[in-house]
Amino acid sequence: MPPWGVATLPPLGDTIVAIASAPGTGAVGVVRLSGPGAYAVADVVFAPRRGGPPSSRAAGRVVYGTVRAADAYVDEALLLTFRRPRSYTGEDVVEIQTHGGPAVLRATVDACRAAGARAAGPGEFTLRAYLSGRLDLAQAESVMDVVTAQTDAARRNAGYGLSGGLTARLGAIRADLLAAYAAVQAGFDYPDEGVPEHELAAPLARAVADLRALLATADAGRLSRSGARLALLGRPNAGKSSLLNALVGYERSLVSADPGTTRDYLEAPLTLGGIPLVAIDTAGLRTAGDRVEAAGVEVARRIAAQADLRLVLIDGSRPLDGADRRLLAEIGLLADGTTPPAVPKGAPGPGAERTLVVATKSDLAAAWALADLPLPPSAPSAIRVSAESGAGLRELEQRIVAALLGSAAGAEYWVGNERHVTALEAALEAVERAGLQAAAARHDMAALDLQEALQALGAVTGRLELAAETLAEIFARFCVGK
Repeated sequence: MPPWGVATLPPLGDTIVAIASAPGTGAVGVVRLSGPGAYAVADVVFAPRRGGPPSSRAAGRVVYGTVRAADAYVDEALLLTFRRPRSYTGEDVVEIQTHGGPAVLRATVDACRAAGARAAGPGEFTLRAYLSGRLDLAQAESVMDVVTAQTDAARRNAGYGLSGGLTARLGAIRADLLAAYAAVQAGFDYPDEGVPEHELAAPLARAVADLRALLATADAGRLSRSGARLALLGRPNAGKSSLLNALVGYERSLVSADPGTTRDYLEAPLTLGGIPLVAIDTAGLRTAGDRVEAAGVEVARRIAAQADLRLVLIDGSRPLDGADRRLLAEIGLLADGTTPPAVPKGAPGPGAERTLVVATKSDLAAAWALADLPLPPSAPSAIRVSAESGAGLRELEQRIVAALLGSAAGAEYWVGNERHVTALEAALEAVERAGLQAAAARHDMAALDLQEALQALGAVTGRLELAAETLAEIFARFCVGK
């Protein structure tokens, strides 16, 4: 929580200071000052080896010197100068680069505070950039996404937002909504002429299509941020542990020919297609022989029900039997839709859309053809894989990514910010209502719905004025120094 509290914005117009480099020890650390007194503070704490004080320097200069606290030597440093409005925050900014030891950085910040700066709160530099018009709100939130990106997909998404790509797409939607709103208003002013259909229906249709296209990527955006859970399910000795090891590239799970070796679940992280995954090796699904194994089987069923994607493993080197049929029924993948009496209570249930069937041990002689699997037409086709030789592994990884991303796989941008998703859903609902009202010639109601849609879009980019508590809550999620 920022020092000024979540429900209010920080005081503006003063000078703030914070460590802008990552926590911990590094070769170089950065202390950032921003505000009207940035140069005055720098004059006190930084002594150039040559030339005048920092306040006498032009923008864009790099100055070598030393940091001092109460005339005591702290460290040798470089000082970078930025003059308003051509700086990150739109204010006068000074950055001091010292060695990256935590004690040196803390001493530099303390010296700046003693010279008149105050400690910055989380996200306060970026908040000032937004308030000064250097960034819109979508770009400002993308700054933190860049900082926290763990995968190439997350980095790409963050870069798209920071570069203004999302703002441009929303700007095109906003332009269509304004065109439709103008057509409705013209109808009010000239009721005898009415509202030309092409001036109202066409922009509304484009806006609906564009909003739906963005929202279709919301699941992929969520997964790129928070990751997905991939559950490996199957009978004992179906090859779950071997496949887990093959996917992660090292021996994470114990492999044994004895059935029931895995009694609890094991998790291992990996990244596929830019999506961070947690692969989960579960206990074999069967009638348990003891209380401990029974608990492991129940945990496996619970994990299966909650997973974003499930891999159902069936041993391809052994003939299909009734136990395999019961397994498919338990997962909800039996072609005839019936449920054999032996399916246990609490089974994961239907889920063909988020389940892939894997025929394992393809390095051994196949005991059955993939076409023999009694899968429903809605289920994706099964795939043969060998954890031993790696055959089919690459295709399986591609199928996993495709199943998780769906239609968003080729999209330029994935909407991952929950605030953005909520606002875009509200905008889409309002635009669809406006279309229905316009079709019924209730143009006054359509105008109200269009106003609501424009407000929802404005909440993403900050084009409309947001309440102080909303801004404070957004920027409180940032790290100090940004």
